[in-house]
Amino acid sequence: MIDTDDLRTAICRVGASLFARGYVHASAGNISVRTDDGGFLITPTDACLGTLVPERLAAVNADGVQTSGDRASKTLTLHRRIYAADPEARCVIHTHSTHLVALTLAGVADPDDIVPPITPYFVMKVGHVPLIPYHRPGDPAVADLVAARIEAARAAGTPLRAVMLDRLGPNVWHRSPAEASAVLEELEETARLWLLTRPAPLTGPQIEDLRQHFGARW
Repeated sequence: MIDTDDLRTAICRVGASLFARGYVHASAGNISVRTDDGGFLITPTDACLGTLVPERLAAVNADGVQTSGDRASKTLTLHRRIYAADPEARCVIHTHSTHLVALTLAGVADPDDIVPPITPYFVMKVGHVPLIPYHRPGDPAVADLVAARIEAARAAGTPLRAVMLDRLGPNVWHRSPAEASAVLEELEETARLWLLTRPAPLTGPQIEDLRQHFGARW
């Protein structure tokens, strides 16, 4: 069991760290966690991730009904669908990270893989990242598209940890706020490297070596 107060503190700590290092700005972005009772904590709508207050985070029960805190982020539906599609997910983070958004504006490498496998840690820590076509922020139709992508990837044996919303930013998830944040950071750095250098991707044998030694899910 993870104490809810500890989860609230972890959300605020990760939000402040992401804001301080420029991964989010103004009131863009949101963070949620799944609680042990089947409910969720999520950052409030229009909240600045750099100045979150633990007791003001929105608490939502397993049926999606808010029970306390400020008004929940409009992306709650998407977060809940990610949790439903991936039972291992315990934290979801969405940002408008500069290089990732710039990548969608300039043109991604491929709609099924927004950046190629150019570094070993991208392959090991992130994996495939598909592009989700543009919809307005908070459009519930996005949740269906993301859930379908997650389910298809799991069926193919290459589970996702991230998707990229065209012109908006990434949604990443993992077992804890710290681990989800690490996925986001690795993904944003890989996008930056790709935009700067456009290197050749790792070869098939190199990726297979990462599978054998580190269990990479590419």
